[in-house]
Amino acid sequence: MSNLVRWDPFSELSALQRQFFGDDGMLPIKAVSVPTTDVYTKENELVVEAHLPNFEQKDINIRVEDGMLVISAEKHEKEEDKGKQYVVRESSSSFYRRIALPKRADADKIDARLDDGVLSVKVPLTPLPEPKRVSISSGKK
Repeated sequence: MSNLVRWDPFSELSALQRQFFGDDGMLPIKAVSVPTTDVYTKENELVVEAHLPNFEQKDINIRVEDGMLVISAEKHEKEEDKGKQYVVRESSSSFYRRIALPKRADADKIDARLDDGVLSVKVPLTPLPEPKRVSISSGKK
C-alpha cells in the first residue's frame, strides 16, 4: 500500500478562505463595489459622470492639475454604542479618478453638479480650428 498523497497547492488557500469568509465560497473581491464612471463627449463638452451613492457634496473634491481632471471623494463614519460589545464601529469609503483633459478643454469654465448620488462634471471644449487649405502650384515653369 502506498501512503502518497496528491498535493493540492490551493487547499490551504481554500481553508483560509473558509475561515475568513465562511463556507459559502464568497471571495473578498465580490464584496468590493467599484463606482461606475462614464466619460464621453457631447456637443462641445467633455462629460464625466461618476456614480457616488452615499457621498455628499462636502465629501467630494474636484481639481485640475497638470492637464488632468482629478476627482476624489472620502467619507468616514464613526459610531459609538455602549450597549454593544464593541467600543467603536468605523467605516470609510473612498473614490479617486484622474482623467486626461484634451488640449481644447477650458479648465476655467468647468461645471460640476451632484444629483441623487451622480456627480456630473462638464468641461467645455473650445471649437476645433478650421482646417487650413493648402494651395497646389503647378510643377511647370
